[in-house]
Amino acid sequence: MDAIDPLRMHVLWFPDWPLRAALGTAPPHPPTALVRGNVITACTDSARAHGVRTGQRRRLAQSRLPALRMLPHDTAQDERAFRPVLRLIEAHAPGVHLLRPGLAALRSRGISRYHGGEEQAAAALREVLGEAGYPEVRVGVADGAFTAELAARGSGDEGWAVIPPGDAESFLAPLPLEVLGEPELAELLRQLGVGTLGGFAALDALSVRERFGEQGARLHALARGADSRPLAPRAPDPQLARRIEFEAPLGQSDQIAFAVRQTADAVMLALADASLVCTEVRIDLTDDDGAVTSRTWLHPTCFDASDLVDRVRWQLESLAPPASDSGQDSDAAHAFRGIVGVRIAPVAVDDAAHHQPGLFGSGTDERLHHAVSRVQTMLGHAGVTTASVSGGRMLADRQLLTPWGERPVVERDPGRPWPGNLPDPLPAEVFTPMRPVHVTGAGGAVISVDARGALSCPPGLIDDSEVIGWAGPWPVHEHRWDAARARSGERFQLLDRQHRAWLVFHSEGSWWAEGRYR
Repeated sequence: MDAIDPLRMHVLWFPDWPLRAALGTAPPHPPTALVRGNVITACTDSARAHGVRTGQRRRLAQSRLPALRMLPHDTAQDERAFRPVLRLIEAHAPGVHLLRPGLAALRSRGISRYHGGEEQAAAALREVLGEAGYPEVRVGVADGAFTAELAARGSGDEGWAVIPPGDAESFLAPLPLEVLGEPELAELLRQLGVGTLGGFAALDALSVRERFGEQGARLHALARGADSRPLAPRAPDPQLARRIEFEAPLGQSDQIAFAVRQTADAVMLALADASLVCTEVRIDLTDDDGAVTSRTWLHPTCFDASDLVDRVRWQLESLAPPASDSGQDSDAAHAFRGIVGVRIAPVAVDDAAHHQPGLFGSGTDERLHHAVSRVQTMLGHAGVTTASVSGGRMLADRQLLTPWGERPVVERDPGRPWPGNLPDPLPAEVFTPMRPVHVTGAGGAVISVDARGALSCPPGLIDDSEVIGWAGPWPVHEHRWDAARARSGERFQLLDRQHRAWLVFHSEGSWWAEGRYR
């Protein structure tokens, strides 16, 4: 991973957050430690003063301080207790990112402009959180979240620290390697005579990548102050999910889609109240036997209520048995086991400010999205697809069609070598499946290809059109070890009298049209 120029970040650090979440009060705390698996996972300042440390065995910690209070560490409680803090930060500075419970990050640009500077913004955040009962918060401002977090941890009495732009490397240089959170790497570097981030940063980047791999290269970039971590949107609050129960099982997709409209509206209202939008959603369908069918849906921008209803309908229609030839109507074709409940749960959310239209509208992309989504609503989920390039030798294998809004999953890497694949330019039209054609020599003679690639006679006709130019053959052999998937033959390019250029495939005496050039 190559380093990129990091963004200016405000990072808010709440010291000993797991203890704050467990005890429910602001520090200072009495000597207390959290334990998971007989190992100390967190401890208060008062416990550290007596030699208790994170990572110690429970028995050793008790020997250091017999009066030490020990509580089980509930990581879910850490997250639950931090949600109100995130909402409070979001109310004053939209776009907060959760790094972990007790640690959150903001892009500096917006909040610094609003308050008149980075230091003023840090002071304002400290004041807001202090008034809400979180006086222990520390704020660090620097290039990238990694440097800003370390600045927050090293902030003095003021409660914030600002590292000027471009000074990240000099700030990090004297810090010990342990701040990278990789003890094995730190120990190995110490054996090599490197004990600080500055010493690590001075090593050649290419040599670090070759010796320690991509993870080592990323840590080396962090040591140089080049934080390349993309900030992910914070996880959605479980309260955003909504569920509807039906008094009697429903068996028609239109009935259920109509019934869940209010539920979809409720999800959108909950997102709006949190200044969020949903980019990925999970829909759970419960039938009258208690079985739950779940599917996760993506969106190219963000969902609205109508999009959620469409996804419910499409998921229901995928459960319906295929229509038979008995003449049953479309409503009957979409019948299935009775559904007694539908749950709509956002999986990934983002700050709503990132999806607001510009001053003069959102332009062509937004209009295209609405038009394509409307067509997809009418034709169904698979009615509109986007194309991606996949790896393979045959044209049909290299074409990957994904329903609009879904994330393409490319199983065959197109960047890998594919001996026998067709070089550019590729045909503009691809036949899936390949179309049978009739190719013969002059006068209708049968064309055969021997083991050396020699033709018994040149191509003269393709179907009923005269061939005026041709090239080939190019052998194609794949999956020879698998009789069910084995394929062997030769490719030709043919130009007919109507100046149509064809890509054809000859195998075992049969001819197939793979594509056509335009």
